[in-house]
Amino acid sequence: MDPRRLVWVRTGGPGGSGSGYLIGPQLVLTALHVVLVEGRWAGRVEVRVGHPRYGAGPVSQRAWVRWPDPQLGVPPADALDVALLWLEEPVMAGDEPVRWGRPSGVTPVPFEGAGFPAFAAGTDSPGHFEYLPGELPVVSTSPSGWVLDCPVWPAPGQGERRLWAGASGSAIFCHGRLVGVAVEDDWAMDFRRLHAVPVHEALSLPGFADLVSQHGHVGTTAVLEDVTAQTTKASAGREDVVWPVEVGTTPTLASAFQPRSVLREQIDTARAGSGSVVLAPVLSGGGGVGKTQLAAACATDALKDGAEAVVWAPATEIQQVITQYARAAAALHLPGVTGQDPETDAELLLKWLATTRRRWLVVLDDIADPAAVNRWWPTSRTGTGWALATTRRKDALLTGGGRTRIDVDVYTAAEADAYLRARLTDEGMDHLLDDSAPALAEALGYLPLALGLAAAHLINEGLTCTTDLQQFTDRRTRLEQALPETADTEGYGRQITAALLLSLDAAQAADTTGLAIPALRLAALFDPAGHPHTLWTKPHLLNYLTNQRTAEEPSARQQVTADQAHSALRLLHRYALLTCDTRAEPRAIRIHALTARAVRENSPTANLPALARAAADALLHTWPEVDQPYADPRRNAARQHRRPYRPHPRPPLAPRRAPRPLPRRQRPVRRRPGP
Repeated sequence: MDPRRLVWVRTGGPGGSGSGYLIGPQLVLTALHVVLVEGRWAGRVEVRVGHPRYGAGPVSQRAWVRWPDPQLGVPPADALDVALLWLEEPVMAGDEPVRWGRPSGVTPVPFEGAGFPAFAAGTDSPGHFEYLPGELPVVSTSPSGWVLDCPVWPAPGQGERRLWAGASGSAIFCHGRLVGVAVEDDWAMDFRRLHAVPVHEALSLPGFADLVSQHGHVGTTAVLEDVTAQTTKASAGREDVVWPVEVGTTPTLASAFQPRSVLREQIDTARAGSGSVVLAPVLSGGGGVGKTQLAAACATDALKDGAEAVVWAPATEIQQVITQYARAAAALHLPGVTGQDPETDAELLLKWLATTRRRWLVVLDDIADPAAVNRWWPTSRTGTGWALATTRRKDALLTGGGRTRIDVDVYTAAEADAYLRARLTDEGMDHLLDDSAPALAEALGYLPLALGLAAAHLINEGLTCTTDLQQFTDRRTRLEQALPETADTEGYGRQITAALLLSLDAAQAADTTGLAIPALRLAALFDPAGHPHTLWTKPHLLNYLTNQRTAEEPSARQQVTADQAHSALRLLHRYALLTCDTRAEPRAIRIHALTARAVRENSPTANLPALARAAADALLHTWPEVDQPYADPRRNAARQHRRPYRPHPRPPLAPRRAPRPLPRRQRPVRRRPGP
């Protein structure tokens, strides 16, 4: 029983008032006869919710009868003496859902309640509550329901005065379960004993259970629990929950973890939102950029800052999310959780998260299907909780419903250098650092995953940065040799190539044209820093895509258009395999150097000549007409293909001047040979 939810019901009719209990933000449980005046519905019902010593203080509002339906007329005399009132505005008084009970066994069960009886209030009193403790004898019931024996009774009534009047509608609890509603006093006992209507009878009537489930406090169900004298109060409520509750395994922060303050500021800004709206940050980026590590840092900090519930849910498959939510609901001991239906238990968790005033964080790690996870996004109406997600996808579905996407890229040069130095220094291997450390970080594309593997490889093999850079840039060295799986000291769990191309299968599955794989292989041949989008309008690339598309439809051999090529690039963009942004022209199409290398190393060798010819021919026909007049254009195109793309041609060299003749006196004397 929560004193903040006590309700004083006033109708202005004979008797004037009754009691009730707030079972939902706008739903009050009371006795039916409280809102009936001389056989008719009360014309006006006013309520006061709350106790002056608990919470923010009482709240007065108008109310209407919601059940039984007043449109169906006045209920018959033998109708169950229970009613539900609907408040004009919601009242937030605690977030614990109501649990329903049914006393059983043979031993009397302790009960408690509170109401506003007449003997506790004077004529002009604003209403004073009376605590109602006692025992409920399970086997000594009366026709009207439970008998409530109170150890302390009010003075006997005088004439027709019934001193318990006004207590009608009081909720009766046994060990935290609501078991009945006080409805009358017993005249045979000189009005010193109360009776209560069993709530399990109300829950069996049409419409009642639906109302309390839909409009009760989050987590309220129509499930009945047996209550006996042996039932403990701890098992009835949440007292046995040990806070904070942490569900799921939050990854350990990597060695020499970089805080990435700029990204953390973006997360905090997105979380705060504007006004009363709390946004959910979604960290989006390619493989190995450190999305999960950032989320782990947020979860770790949340627990340090006093979060009472943190749920880490892998989200590669939607069933993983549902299962983790169900586990969290069980750990929180939410009412109605059975452990038999994970989806129902997961929904109970979402309802609790929406209205609880406890501080919480839910992390959805590595969302692969934004559409499937859409209905499982947690929200917080009270502003005490927030959600954080990571994904490789760049999809509009991730930005709806109050969510905002934050693009996570590679380290900055300063962060990469700080990581390498901290990692090696912490291991006592700082002698491996040399002048090639910045060049090694640049060759690795500042990718956090690659830097972590490289640092571990240096430590394991005792290599200097210079030696490792030479091995890495050697064309004969494959990625899995330069960054071996044995260097996965942080438990990433994937070989470097697999990590970089993890979303390739998903992109291929979503590709209905068969152009994604050929387009990615072409992009991997160009400068990782970017190449023009206009290349993908040239006949050479379009012809190659037409010949290489993997689709099996009858139209598979129809000529590929520039629009179809653009769609293939955008598909690869959404799966974070490359970046397609026409605003960045002439470097609109970019691909990380290691991703490009992984694609090239895993492309069929037989395809490479055709790939190279298509790329070179497209460059040749895109390149400006004049670069160096005396140079062979095809040789020039091949040279530019090997070097970073230059958006503006260099000016041609000035023509070489003919040598000026020497003055006559400075000319050498040509002697005639002698005889």
